[in-house]
Order: sequence, then structure tokens, then C-alpha cells
Amino acid sequence: MFVDSHCHINFEGLAERLPQVLENMREHAVTHALCVSVDLETLPAVLAVAEAWENVYASVGVHPDHEDAKEPSVAELVELARHPKVVAIGETGLDYYRLGERTIADMEWQRERFRTHIRAAHASGKPLIIHTRASADDTLRIMEEERAGVPGGVMHCFTEPWPVAERALAQNFHISLSGIVTFKSAADVQDVSRRVPLARLLIETDSPYLAPVPYRGKPNEPAYVSHVGRFIAQQRGLSDTELGDATTRNFFRLFRIPGAAAA
Repeated sequence: MFVDSHCHINFEGLAERLPQVLENMREHAVTHALCVSVDLETLPAVLAVAEAWENVYASVGVHPDHEDAKEPSVAELVELARHPKVVAIGETGLDYYRLGERTIADMEWQRERFRTHIRAAHASGKPLIIHTRASADDTLRIMEEERAGVPGGVMHCFTEPWPVAERALAQNFHISLSGIVTFKSAADVQDVSRRVPLARLLIETDSPYLAPVPYRGKPNEPAYVSHVGRFIAQQRGLSDTELGDATTRNFFRLFRIPGAAAA
């Protein structure tokens, strides 16, 4: 019924118990998961998970927060994206949350890395997974300048208010909501959950982080995306099945997974 469109099950705490993680997914009616890359150094582990499990897919990219990671080139990302289980470029984007003593001007390396990923998405024909934190205006500006809407993609773990969602939707992007939507303080995210067109909505865990209520504060895992889906269904006045079926179709369509669009 549900799909986790963004998780990190290669991370410590989940990787050691993958068979149980996958079984928990099955028990919670979560059929597929996308294991998302955060750097090239750990990409082999991401690909190994996707290769080992038929219902797990992978992405290739370098997270904007990983300042010391190996810097990818367009050609390298495109070549890595040829792997048969890689369905997306990312996660990529901008994150100005931890500037410290630096200024936004000092983050040009992030902006150049982001442009590299968008260009790789154009060249590979794979959609983008975009992370934005405290950087919405620059993120959307670079998306516009680089025509990110051509390959399209998803704004993952979306936490911005509705006007930012509107601008991303206008660029042919989907909006993915995590367990944050279940938090009492998440009024903006809950507003977005009610207003995003159903055909452009995805759900995720971002596990092992951001566990939804009733697991908040505990390690997250893909099985818990069912709680995200059920909460949003209530917000929208839909049945769990309607929300789950729609977001599952959106996942397969966006990531262009052959033979799975009707799942």
C-alpha cells in the first residue's frame, strides 16, 4: 500500500538488521523503498543494498552538508547512474542551516555542487532528489537557472510553507513529506500536506531520522512510512488505501521504474 521514497537503510543501526527491516516493511504494507546516496564514499553500500533486495532502489549523489566528501563531476554522476537499480540523482541541494561564522556567500561550493547534480540529471535522464534547508530562495533560483524542471524530481523532507511548495510545483517537482508532518508543531507542513495536488505527493521516512508519532525520538525505519501516509490521509479526508495507492503510483511514475507503474 505504501512506498518509502527516501531512506538511508545503509546507515548504522539499520544496515546490521536489514532482513528484519525489510520484514517490518512487509508487515506494515510498505512495498518498496528508495535508499538514497549522501556521498560517493558510501555509495557502494547503497548499491549493495539495492542489488540484494528486489524492492529497494538507489540514487547517486553527494549531500550538501557533506563538505569534505569527494566532489563529483557531471560525467562521474552520469556514469554511476547507469547502474540498473539507480533511479535518481541526489540527494543534492543547499543547506545553510549550519553556517556558523560563515556567510551565505561562503557557500558557493554548495551552489556549484548543486548545479553539477542538476546537469547530471539532464544528461542521465534521471530525476533529482533535492534537499533544501534554510536556503529556499537560492535553491529555487538555481533550479530555475539550470532548468531542473526538465528532468523533474522531488523536494524531499519538505518543511517550507505553502508558497515555497507552489514555486517547486510550478517547476515540475513533487513534494515529499516525512514524519515531521505528524509533529504537533508542524503547522506549515500539515498545511502543505492538505494542499499539494495528490498526483504530486510522495511520502518518506528519511530513516533513521525523524520518526513519526508514535515513534518520535526513536530510530526510524521504512515501515513507519505507513504512519506518515495514514496521518496525511486523515488530513486530506482520504482513506489509507486512496493515499497509499496515489503516492505509490507517483513514486513509480516519477522514478520511471519499468513495469512498476501499475503496482
